[in-house]
Amino acid sequence: MRVLLPLLMLASVARALYFYIDGVNAKCFFEELPKDTLVVGHYTAEEWDDNLQAWAKHDGISIYISVEEVFDNDHRVVSQRGASSGRFTFTAADAGEHRICFTPSSSSGRPGWLSSVQPNGGIKLTLDLAIGSSEIESTDKTKLIDISQRVRDLNSRLQDIRREQIFQREREAEFRDQSESTNSRVVRWMFIQVVVLGITCAWQLSHLRSFFIKQKLT
Repeated sequence: MRVLLPLLMLASVARALYFYIDGVNAKCFFEELPKDTLVVGHYTAEEWDDNLQAWAKHDGISIYISVEEVFDNDHRVVSQRGASSGRFTFTAADAGEHRICFTPSSSSGRPGWLSSVQPNGGIKLTLDLAIGSSEIESTDKTKLIDISQRVRDLNSRLQDIRREQIFQREREAEFRDQSESTNSRVVRWMFIQVVVLGITCAWQLSHLRSFFIKQKLT
């Protein structure tokens, strides 16, 4: 099925659309893109819920997305399978026509869920394409803010680690000074003890000598 979206190039005019997919056949769009054009697409797939009487998402829906370069023998640049809602992005390597296809699948077990015969059958797919750098910048602004916040948090943690390292070095220096002071006091005390012992030994030797001399004289 071939659908042309010339107005999607004017993102401010038409950004989002929705359509219904019957059967397991792919629904494709053809878009003429200039070279180096960045494209970001957001999609949401919904299935009719009889209980809610409305279109709703559920975990059993999955969407296969493919993007092919028609001008380059259908060279595939995107091939991914996502949940009922998600995001895809690609950059046009060369100027030319690109085919963007969506193929749904579901495990809901709904009878005739992709049959056009059944009322409210099929999948409702809402697609939002952002084409061009300005749209991409506005779309990813929140992510850039998150990244900058993470960088600030990392810098704060690094500063905390640096302060902790400085504190540990100061404690090590203080402990080393205390150890050196204690060692020097121990050395001085040992030196004093040696001097006192030397004086005591000299006095005892002198006393014994005088004692023996007196004994010989008597």
